[in-house]
Amino acid sequence: MSPTALERLALYFGAVRTRQGVLARAALGTPGAGDAALAQELTAAMFAELRPDGTILGGAVPTIWRAHELLDLGRDATDPPLVRVLAWLMGRQAQPGAYGEGCDKARHAQHLCQHWVRGFFSPAPAEVRMAPITLPNGKAFRVESAARFGISCLGLRAALRSGLGDHPGPRQHLESLRLLAEQWTSWNGTFVPDVMVAGLHALALGGSSAEASVEQLVGLITAHQAPDGLWPNADLFATLEALHATGLEAARVAVGRALPALAERQRADGTFGAMAQQERALIALRAFRWAGPEA
Repeated sequence: MSPTALERLALYFGAVRTRQGVLARAALGTPGAGDAALAQELTAAMFAELRPDGTILGGAVPTIWRAHELLDLGRDATDPPLVRVLAWLMGRQAQPGAYGEGCDKARHAQHLCQHWVRGFFSPAPAEVRMAPITLPNGKAFRVESAARFGISCLGLRAALRSGLGDHPGPRQHLESLRLLAEQWTSWNGTFVPDVMVAGLHALALGGSSAEASVEQLVGLITAHQAPDGLWPNADLFATLEALHATGLEAARVAVGRALPALAERQRADGTFGAMAQQERALIALRAFRWAGPEA
């Protein structure tokens, strides 16, 4: 009898000595005897890579992702190295190059300028091109504005996970995102699906103030799920990850409908391709655990 998709993932992650391996085994309820020590070893190596300014080689995405990695492995937001990363991140709010910077008549009418969009993180000055860029979950943004939006949402998630949601900057970012989401009524309008998915993932961590927006976006995403369980023009793994983050029953049902198509894409070794291989395998494992027949 052929192994199930989840069994293949369990075999794949069985002895992997990475952050994803630690998280996968925990999600399966089968933590390794040495995983606690491994987590300490991994975080020590991550700390060692930080520059004095709190960045990873000065890059926005690897620096923001480092905050997520450390939080995933159980580090507290008050740990001095993580404090340095978060200080760098908070220092990037409303800086030149942030999404929404500038204004013209058309953008103002659409509420897409600096008079409406506030608190976003700037990954780099406007003259430094960010796109194309691939986020840690394997989603590639090839349009500059979308890249800056996606990176900022990744940063907002780090801030919210770190307990900084009551600070003025993240609060302003979240409110701007909520107001933008009110315009997201079309699957292929001004905002493309992958941008809306990135926004949903950040809003999912926003607490009660974002609940209505999260429910609205889950409704939009589920309404545009194709008969095969996939989403036209949207990255499957980023969409599954964002839906899972909401914890909503409607999202769980939608993820369940996508699992057959996800299983078809699985390789014999349990992975789903070379792009963000372990991260996408972890996203898939969580999806199967949450919404699969074994759940």
